[in-house]
Amino acid sequence: MPDPAQPRRLTAVASALTLLMAALSSLAPMTSVAAEEPPPLVVPDLPRDAPAPAKLATTVLVPEIPAREQALEEPSEAPSEETAEETPKKTTEKAREAGSESAVVRPAPPPPAGDATGHTDGEDAIGAAPAPQDSSDSPEADATSDLVDEGPRVALTPPEPLEPPPLKPLEIMLDWYPGPQHAALFIALHRGMLERRGLQVTLTTPAAPTLPTRLLAAGRIDLALSRQPLLHLQVDRGMPLVRIGTLVELPLAGLLLRDDGDLASPAQLAGRRIGYSVEESRELLLPLLLKPHGIAIEELELVDVNFSAVNEMVDQGLDGVMTPQRLGLPRRLGDEGLSTHLLRLEEHGIPRHEGLILVANRDRVGGQRESLRRLLEALAEATAWSLEHPEAAWALLAEREPAMDTPANRDAWLSMLLRLSARPAALDRGGYARFEAFLHERGLTETLTPVGGLGVDLGAP
Repeated sequence: MPDPAQPRRLTAVASALTLLMAALSSLAPMTSVAAEEPPPLVVPDLPRDAPAPAKLATTVLVPEIPAREQALEEPSEAPSEETAEETPKKTTEKAREAGSESAVVRPAPPPPAGDATGHTDGEDAIGAAPAPQDSSDSPEADATSDLVDEGPRVALTPPEPLEPPPLKPLEIMLDWYPGPQHAALFIALHRGMLERRGLQVTLTTPAAPTLPTRLLAAGRIDLALSRQPLLHLQVDRGMPLVRIGTLVELPLAGLLLRDDGDLASPAQLAGRRIGYSVEESRELLLPLLLKPHGIAIEELELVDVNFSAVNEMVDQGLDGVMTPQRLGLPRRLGDEGLSTHLLRLEEHGIPRHEGLILVANRDRVGGQRESLRRLLEALAEATAWSLEHPEAAWALLAEREPAMDTPANRDAWLSMLLRLSARPAALDRGGYARFEAFLHERGLTETLTPVGGLGVDLGAP
């Protein structure tokens, strides 16, 4: 007897098969699209006897390509007219066949108006931007503009020049009014030899001859000009001074006596009116000059003439003056109508010594050492140039320091030039030791100071 429910089951199976066939037939377009899109889907080979899968689902996603990436991926050669027209159509058809709302493919923009190859006049077809007047209407120009705006930027302006290091300031106080004895300093200053070495030097004139070393000992100036005899005296008195350089290596001090008197020798000085302008003249040089003749310093009438030796000799009727300006003062007195003659100290038993030296504060030399070396190098260069070009050197001094251009200084220039130290940093250790011993033996200094306590050689290795 037939089963009454069998017809219904057969009907259900037939319906299920119909639905399955419809589902499988719907997969054919998607599979063909997937086969055309690179890269192809790789499916491993299955054994022939393996059962076929009941259902194979395939989904193809085509990502959205930004406009600027399309501009970079354009072909290197200009597309033909046929290719240019078919490319956007094929791309659009593939997107429609994919059937995915998330997969969007933008067609390539049509070529700009021009000849059959898409070229515009005067431009290449590959990656070329439209003419400036049409740039706002071209999608390619917009894409290219985005790339340029978002790319790295390079500064085309040159970097600002590096500023030179600041100059090291140094204040140097002269021992006297500017004169030929200071030539090395002024030549180095006006020829830029100091600035090239990173130094900004200021030269000042003292109000009195005793001020420079006292201000230096107090730390109020960096350097001072002095004389070797005064250095021995002040170091013995405990002042923190040390010689670092030499400007004039021969004596400049001497005793000028009137020609209209009967004075011809130091032995005749007892009871005479003698002027002096610097401390070592009264404390050292005059006592040394008188001692061999049995005359004490108290037997002279001493007059402090300061910077006014000429006026005091002419107006006050002095018999003589002990001066550190023995090269220029005789001419100045002669211009005033007073004839004199010179007693050179080294010809009367006083050892030869340096006439003009550069002195520093001993407590500050350590921090100034490099600047002082450069200063001394500049002074050596200035002296060498002056010796090679004496006329040009004096012309420079006269032009830049008009107060120095006097008849007395012009007459003294060549004599002074020969006394300038060609090696200002070098320390004459033997000369300093002999002069120190000479003063100590005659009771003019209390302590025998070693050379290292009097000077340093910054040019030594």
